[in-house]
Amino acid sequence: MNQHVETYKTAAISETENGTIKFFYKTIPGRLILQLLIRTTISKIAGFVLRSPASCVFIDKFITKNNIDMEQFRKVEYRSFDEFFVREIKKEQRPFPENENDLASPCDSKLTAYRITADQVFNIKHSVYSISDLLHDPKLAAEYTEGVCLIFRLTPDDYHRYCFIDDGEIINQKQIKGVLHTVQPIACQQSSVFCRNSREYTVIRSKNFDKIVQMEVGALFVGRITNHSKNRTIKRAEEKGMFQFGGSTIIMLFKKDTVEIDEKIYENTNQNKETIVKMGNKIGKKATI
Repeated sequence: MNQHVETYKTAAISETENGTIKFFYKTIPGRLILQLLIRTTISKIAGFVLRSPASCVFIDKFITKNNIDMEQFRKVEYRSFDEFFVREIKKEQRPFPENENDLASPCDSKLTAYRITADQVFNIKHSVYSISDLLHDPKLAAEYTEGVCLIFRLTPDDYHRYCFIDDGEIINQKQIKGVLHTVQPIACQQSSVFCRNSREYTVIRSKNFDKIVQMEVGALFVGRITNHSKNRTIKRAEEKGMFQFGGSTIIMLFKKDTVEIDEKIYENTNQNKETIVKMGNKIGKKATI
C-alpha cells in the first residue's frame, strides 16, 4: 500500500466502546470507579500483568478483534502481551514522502486539527485548552499564538511506535506528572484531559518547520511513555519512542505561518470527525509566504 496517497477515512466509536465511556463519565457509579482507575498506581498494576508471560493468551483474540494484519510486522516470538503491543513494523510499511517539505504524520492515529487563537487556546467539543496549561511554560506557549495544534489519538488497533517528522535538533525535554484519563472524545468533553494527564514533550528546532513541540500524552492503562533519543541531533522518520498498552495521544504544535495542513483534515474536524492516518502519510506541507 502506498502511504503517500492522500486518501482519508473518518473514525467512528463503536456502540460498546461509547457506552463504556459514557458509564465512566456520565454516571455517578462510573465516576466513583473512574477516580480509582485514573490513578497511575492502577495503571502500573495493569502494566505488570500485561508484561507477564501468562498475558500471551490475550494476543490472538486481540489480533482478531482489531483486524490486525500481522504480515506488516517483524516476525518475533512474543514473551508477553506488552511485547506484542509494541511490536515493530517492517520499515517499508510506513514510508515517508520523498519531498522533505511535505509534512508527514508521526504515527498511526485518528487525527484532528485546530487553529490556536490569539488568546493561546484551542477548542475541542466545548472544552477550552490553554497552551500555557498544556506546556506549563507561558513563555514557550506564547510562541504558538495563532499557530496550529494537531492531535493524533492512538487507539488499541494502531501501531504504537512514533517518530520524528523532520531533521533537527532537540532544544528541551520536559515531563509533567498527572493522572491517566481516557483520551476518547467524550472524555474530552467532561474534563480537560490533555492538561491533566501524565505527559512529556520535546521542543525541536526543525529543518523545515521551524520550532515545533511534540508531546506524548499517557491515557487510561498506559503507565509508561518510552522515548529513546538521548542525542540532540535527530533525523526525519527516526523512531522517537513508543506507548505501552492502551489508547494514548500525540500533540504537535506549530508556529504561525510555518505549515499548511490539508483542508480535508480541518473539514473533518469541523464536522466532529477524526481523520484516520498512518505514520508517514502526508498531512500538509511547509508554508509558503
